[in-house]
Amino acid sequence: MVTERFVGLALVCAVTLVACAHGKLSYENYAVYRVDIASEKQLAVLQHLESLPNGYTFLDFPSSVNKSVEVVIPPSEVVNAQRLFRQHGITNSLITGNLKQILDQERPARRKAEGFGWTDYHTLEEIYAWLDEMVAQYSTVLSVETIGQTYEKRDMKVIKLSYKAGNQGIYIDANIHAREWITSATVTWLLNELLTSEDARVRYIAENYDWFIVPVANPDGFVYTHTTERLWRKTRTQHNLLCYGTDPNRNFNHQWNNGGTSTMPCSDTYSGPEPESEVEVSNLTSFVRSIAANVKLALSVHSHGQYILFPFGYNNAPRAYNYQDLLQVGQRAAVDIYKLYSMPYRVGTTADALYVASGISVDWAFAVAGIPLSYTYELRDQGPFGFILPAEQIVPNAEELLEGIASMIDEAKILGYM
Repeated sequence: MVTERFVGLALVCAVTLVACAHGKLSYENYAVYRVDIASEKQLAVLQHLESLPNGYTFLDFPSSVNKSVEVVIPPSEVVNAQRLFRQHGITNSLITGNLKQILDQERPARRKAEGFGWTDYHTLEEIYAWLDEMVAQYSTVLSVETIGQTYEKRDMKVIKLSYKAGNQGIYIDANIHAREWITSATVTWLLNELLTSEDARVRYIAENYDWFIVPVANPDGFVYTHTTERLWRKTRTQHNLLCYGTDPNRNFNHQWNNGGTSTMPCSDTYSGPEPESEVEVSNLTSFVRSIAANVKLALSVHSHGQYILFPFGYNNAPRAYNYQDLLQVGQRAAVDIYKLYSMPYRVGTTADALYVASGISVDWAFAVAGIPLSYTYELRDQGPFGFILPAEQIVPNAEELLEGIASMIDEAKILGYM
């Protein structure tokens, strides 16, 4: 029986918990499969599988039929998973039989003596220390503010870059999903460019707009990906003995739980017991409300898949009142990004271009905070690395984001927004 199979899967949780209790999960011989969803029955099976504390990690939420998802499977469960796929006629293909080999390509040997840079990924402590150093070095234009603390009592920090009074604001957050390391790496590089670049176009946008950047919007989860479980996505709120975390990007108070979420606490897309149940989300919304009147462009930086997404994402959502402008600004960014390294970015609403998702930050920023140009960037890649992007791609990826933002500003000026 399928039900018995699912009950048995829960036992795998104990293995995962023991592994995590003894240090960082290595992912040695963990398999990654791409799974095709061809029917509503298959969708239901996969959604149920995703919601259990079973050691499986779905890298994409099984949101609808005619979609493909990637799932990480512990070595002890590979045979059982293949049996389950056969039983339900689920087409699948093996991406790798040993995820650790891909993880080993992500980071070079640490060279701390060289200081902070963009040839490697950094911990929360290293990022925060670098921010403090930059504020000390550029004290006339840079300031850092703690906008609250997390569930585990870590500071949430926002950095403000302002060269003069009267500028319109641009808001950016990154790493709201813990495993998306490329996002905080990218926005710290972006900040450094805004401070140090001598390119006239970069100097213009740096000095004529106020920049509010949250480099790590989910500090607890981010720390957990460094210390324990690299592919962790959520916050670290404890819901019961086995289930931790809420998906912060399903927890915003706009069309909460209206599609593309789970009400099961162990799911990676668990929307939480209520809107803004997560203190991290509440901290973000309080801060954005405080600056929103002067902000015309808001960006939430994610990975992966190469998308530029705008409102809305929830079920049966209408077109935004300025849909054509949002599309035009996004398409301008995608065209100019492609000119750099021939990386294609798809542009559209979250629901149209990617999948249905509700309670998401971009919809809240647009509909509640009233920021007319609100976007989600899904950064590289579309290939084999996904969330485990090699550090050598940090700088070219960040160059693409900078180009995209500069182009958005150019097009927004033409349309009269900025």
